[in-house]
Amino acid sequence: MASGETAAYTDLDMVREGLPGTPYGEGVKIIKPPMASPVRSSEGMLVCNPNDSTEWGIFVNEDASPERRRFTIAHELGHFVLHRAKRRTFNCDKAAVHLSLESAGLIEREADDFASNLLMPGDVLRERITSQDIDLHLLSGLAKSFGVSFEALCIRFIKYTDKRAILLHWDNGFLKYEWRSRSAVLSNARIRRLSDPVEPLRDTVAADPSIAQEWTGIEMSAAVWCVGEQPSIKLQEFKHSYGVRDRVLTLLLLESDPPRSWDRSWQDEEVSDSFDQLGSRGNLSQ
Repeated sequence: MASGETAAYTDLDMVREGLPGTPYGEGVKIIKPPMASPVRSSEGMLVCNPNDSTEWGIFVNEDASPERRRFTIAHELGHFVLHRAKRRTFNCDKAAVHLSLESAGLIEREADDFASNLLMPGDVLRERITSQDIDLHLLSGLAKSFGVSFEALCIRFIKYTDKRAILLHWDNGFLKYEWRSRSAVLSNARIRRLSDPVEPLRDTVAADPSIAQEWTGIEMSAAVWCVGEQPSIKLQEFKHSYGVRDRVLTLLLLESDPPRSWDRSWQDEEVSDSFDQLGSRGNLSQ
């Protein structure tokens, strides 16, 4: 890892070892090093020793990539800090970890938020994307410096960028999720949905099977993708294909557009780190 990237990388062993004995690990003597999960359907687990309440352990899916295992460990540390008073065992499947989708339970989304804040601190990420020409090469480099998956970094980017940005995840040719940046929500930028389930729109990079990767971006009218955008407004479309189950990420970066005063839904999508809330609320809950 380059010396300039060191500050971005969070040492999870140091966090795990340091929590016991602090106010966030009160009454706990040890959190054991992560071990392979004995449950095949589990992405990660946090468990308390039934014979010793001062001893906790973390289990992870050993078949997952190093980046996913790292996020899972941070997720389970989130359960430890935020939720261990509620129960003694947390068994998190793949749907519960990594994406913070609305379909996941509240405590799973809180643990995901904790993990994202721990691994990709908002102030560091914002500093590294401000005044930069955004493309997938830059985002991929950031993912490596933080030690996280490309997808996790892209989701985090959407939450912290000042640009009008939309992230789409396609699974087997259908839309799995859509993330919009605050600026995109404020300007009511949203993709056209012509089918249910949603499929990539015609004349887009996402719909072109001959293009597997487009990391530098292709410029087109924003009206091709988005409802209500003037044809003169441009966007850049980026594409990353995984090659597994036809999984594809699409990133859309739209030119600036004056906010539309009637859309106030953005006010419900505040972005704040768990650690920001520590000072104002006296705990790490979100």
